[in-house]
Amino acid sequence: MRRRLLALLALVLTGLALVPAGPALAGTRIKDIATLKGVRDNQLFGYGLVTGLQGTGDTLRNAQFTEQSLQSLLDRLGINVRDARLRTRNIAAVMVTADLPPYTGTGSRIDVTVTSLGDATSLRGGTLLMTPLTGGDGLVYAAAQGPLAVSGFSVQGQAEQLTQGVPTAGRIPNGAMIEREVPGTFRDLPELVFELKNPDFKTATLVADAINAWSMARFRRRIANARDQRSVVVLRGRDAAQTRLVAEIGDLTIQPDVPARVVVDQRTGTVVIGRNVQISTVAVTHGNLTVRVTETPEVSQPAPFSRGETTVVPRTEVAAREEQGKLAIIGGSDLQTLVRGLNSVGLKPTDIIAILQAVKTAGALQAELVVQ
Repeated sequence: MRRRLLALLALVLTGLALVPAGPALAGTRIKDIATLKGVRDNQLFGYGLVTGLQGTGDTLRNAQFTEQSLQSLLDRLGINVRDARLRTRNIAAVMVTADLPPYTGTGSRIDVTVTSLGDATSLRGGTLLMTPLTGGDGLVYAAAQGPLAVSGFSVQGQAEQLTQGVPTAGRIPNGAMIEREVPGTFRDLPELVFELKNPDFKTATLVADAINAWSMARFRRRIANARDQRSVVVLRGRDAAQTRLVAEIGDLTIQPDVPARVVVDQRTGTVVIGRNVQISTVAVTHGNLTVRVTETPEVSQPAPFSRGETTVVPRTEVAAREEQGKLAIIGGSDLQTLVRGLNSVGLKPTDIIAILQAVKTAGALQAELVVQ
């Protein structure tokens, strides 16, 4: 019996040891907070024509560039329409844009975005004719063509119009084919430099420390060095392929440091407070003064059979009302205490924006205030 009790106690202790003490903080991968310098997209654009519209295309009399483009297209096909007046509404001039991913080979396909350039009301049901897409150097890197996918629509009657989304913009999935490769390859990079999306000295140091800890266990040497608050330089090694080296470094996780920042959007009343924002202890009160002026003019009529005249007598009523201000002490060392203090005052978003600006002026807001 004693042996059974000891075995049961050992089993219970073993089970307790296997239970985790608490939820661990999930780290952020380096590939999500940094990009490799030199590995970037290239923007392409072009001018083209969309045909097959159901009377929702450009008005050729108003959009002369559409008429000139149509005439040039028909001339290339051997049709002379220079002296004819075109009245079609099934064609629209568009701008085509796309992002060329890095190191994309010839023959690959990418998505394109098509937007109206004239007075077309909708591009639904249209087909983009072959459009060359050029880069910033003026060279053609891709050619786009295909039917458009338009999510928005517009329906109009004699007395009402219903519009949802943007019917004058659409996309063509895999609508462009790569015709020219961007010069340079991944092996031609002079050095491996990881650039942080949100530059910060502490975050750059954490990234370098995480890479060095991994390289010490893998290669027995340090390979990373934080150059500044934005970039971390990684030495190339012969022990691993360059592609595998970047892939394994990208999967390393860290806890990036977030600067203390408050972002305020006065147009929408949005307030975003960072985790490290602190407010020194201050007393805040907020009240509104409302002054209402009402004009109620009266008409004064003269007595019957008198020589008097009808006169308008002004009547003005002025009323002032000031809401009671609630004095509250706001201050805290963490975000929860700060939010609890602001909620205790019972304010609207616009009032919170005004208070944050006043607290910043007083020097009690220990964070950067960004007003959009």
